Amino acid sequence: MTGASVALFYEDLSHDDLTDWAGEECVHRADPAVVGGWQIPDEHKRLLAEVGVPEVENLIDRVCFQSEPQPTLLTREGSLHYRLTEETSSANGGGTLTWAFCAEPGTGAVHYVLPGGEVWFANSSLALWLQSLHHYGLRVDTCDLLLNADFHEEDAVLAELQELTAELKEIDPAAFEGYRGFIWAEFLARWLW
Repeated sequence: MTGASVALFYEDLSHDDLTDWAGEECVHRADPAVVGGWQIPDEHKRLLAEVGVPEVENLIDRVCFQSEPQPTLLTREGSLHYRLTEETSSANGGGTLTWAFCAEPGTGAVHYVLPGGEVWFANSSLALWLQSLHHYGLRVDTCDLLLNADFHEEDAVLAELQELTAELKEIDPAAFEGYRGFIWAEFLARWLW
């Protein structure tokens, strides 16, 4: 299967495709009036409003489209992005740490911003990010090796993760061009921990 065939398979990704595995309550659509003012490709705005973004266990706990038309999520490098998701947890010192997936103005490329503002690359576009989330979520939801990894041989689970990684790489090769600073490679490598 080539990257084009995987991308074409999900080209018509729908809200129902996501809710089939994530559940209706876990797929969130953006208000078209909110994302309408964002400086991203029109097709990406349509996907956020019509298809939505799924909550994905251990990856996306809360979808929260920013309401401002200008990007507000400031990175350590000084660039601003549109917030798509947010995950918070308590820090050891009593503060709060925040992670977020965000969209880059202009291109719609998706990044993952760590606490402190460090930016990691996720996907080349919102469309490829949603396709990757869908493929990952659907695969994990339907694969006993991944659903119940603790009850299977580690080698079998690792082989399944390697296959999943190869499939995600076919969807968006740029998401796997490196290890450090690339959220999919990091996330899949730590999946068993």
